[in-house]
Amino acid sequence: MTSIRIFVDSTCDLPKAWLEENQIGVVPLYVNFNHEVYRDGVDMTPAELYEKVKQTGQTPKTSAPSPADFIHAFQPVVDNGHTIIYISLSSALSSTYANAHLAANTFPEGAVTIVDSLNLSSSIGLLVMKAVQAIDQQQSVAEIVLLLESMRSQIETEFAIDSLEFLYKGGRCSGMQNLIGSLLKIRPVIQVTTHGTLVPAYKIRGKREKAVEQLLRNTLAHRHAIDQDIIFVVHSFAEAEARHMQAVLREQTDARQVMITEAGCVISSHCGPQTIAIMYAKNNH
Repeated sequence: MTSIRIFVDSTCDLPKAWLEENQIGVVPLYVNFNHEVYRDGVDMTPAELYEKVKQTGQTPKTSAPSPADFIHAFQPVVDNGHTIIYISLSSALSSTYANAHLAANTFPEGAVTIVDSLNLSSSIGLLVMKAVQAIDQQQSVAEIVLLLESMRSQIETEFAIDSLEFLYKGGRCSGMQNLIGSLLKIRPVIQVTTHGTLVPAYKIRGKREKAVEQLLRNTLAHRHAIDQDIIFVVHSFAEAEARHMQAVLREQTDARQVMITEAGCVISSHCGPQTIAIMYAKNNH
């Protein structure tokens, strides 16, 4: 009997143990320091990335897996008679989705199906978890794709960036914005739109604790609309704040699980240390 296997890329920021337990295939993105190329989560960890930034004074560029990378990952699974659903990083943020499509077209029709998450980080993980549940319920590829495409617009993602430095070094804000932001201790809060793009939602001035509390207030304002399966608290070297958020969300929501995950190298490359986020799906009621 043909079985369905889920694939994802390294930006899903799900715990490796969970991915392995559920036989999730992972295709890594790349982190590039000049001519040195590292596979996210394979050749480099976020701690190693930050150390290299500290040593070189440079922030890395990130790049998508090539179509050949996807073919290499998919081929053995298809050869073993499985069908694949690959849930990609938002097509609005990366060529990862397009490259996966090119790879899928080299396989027999129906062997590999590509779904655009229109999300990033553990927001993709929310979709992956739903897909695993659907497979356990014996749902078909078509049913799972329909589920994912209806759910992706229901995901809320909001993250606070501690410093503009990485955005500045990565060319995503000006030197003046970086200087003013640093002087005034301004922390931008970024949201993911339903079209899979990133938008600056608002700015928080002052201590990091203010940003943490604002994210919590925003989430708790919608507590009755949150899907009860799981809430993710994602962080890059902000474990204390993440644990505080986890405790509050456990106490003040009906979520069965509030899971802390660590941002991988790709997210960390763009956002920097002390980034903190809350990600959840809204229910359909």
